[in-house]
Amino acid sequence: MNRYRVKPGTQVDLSQWDPNDKNGFDGDKAKREEKLTELTQTLDTFQELLYAEHKRKVLIVLQGMDAAGKDGTIRRVFEGVNPQGVRVASFKSPTAEELDHDFLWRIHKQVPGKGEMVIFNRSHYEDVLIVRVHQLVEPSVWRARYAAINQFEQALVNDGTTILKFFLHIDRAEQKRRLEARLQDPAKHWKFNPADLAERKLWREYAKAYADALSETSTDSAPWYIVPANHNWYRNLVVSSVLVNALKDLNMHYPQSAPGLDKIVVE
Repeated sequence: MNRYRVKPGTQVDLSQWDPNDKNGFDGDKAKREEKLTELTQTLDTFQELLYAEHKRKVLIVLQGMDAAGKDGTIRRVFEGVNPQGVRVASFKSPTAEELDHDFLWRIHKQVPGKGEMVIFNRSHYEDVLIVRVHQLVEPSVWRARYAAINQFEQALVNDGTTILKFFLHIDRAEQKRRLEARLQDPAKHWKFNPADLAERKLWREYAKAYADALSETSTDSAPWYIVPANHNWYRNLVVSSVLVNALKDLNMHYPQSAPGLDKIVVE
């Protein structure tokens, strides 16, 4: 899955990344589900090990255009994971209190503790995306935030956090299809926000903002992955595979057993 990793120092052009890509993996549905189930079971094992070892931390950042599938990714990829050691943090419009602090203040409060896996559904990157597109601050302000983000993430890494960032890449036609599906299904009306239509008109502006953010903040310590997300099953496969491989590379171990356990008899 390294084909989707953004190399540090490269300039991203999202038009050169195919949201329909399946990397030749196009087996039947049963085989896809079998592979995803296998990855989910492996992820569950590693998550339990992460929690038991209680030394490291994992932060997963999910970003994407509206309807890119952030909620669906969380639901499918982490469906078999013990919720005791996993939580989701979602970031909406900042409150008055949050606006009184620097833009990373509310983010730092949500980062994972030892043994914990945290999923950011949207994140600190909104402060170089929506803030930029809607011109809520001067360009000099959001440009300076790239360096602040890199320093913040490096500090987390230095403290034992593994950071994996996923941009769920869909095209404009697929977004249209998904928004229309929400309108046509009464059970999904709650997910439809008329404001999404106004944001959709700013597609080019968001694409440029995302491309710059990916270019400026994909580092060796905290890489971005551009995930082809027009096909939900392949999106889930990529995210699961990257995550499992990263956890495997941590070479984690269960804590040593207390002495004398072999002599205890449970009557």
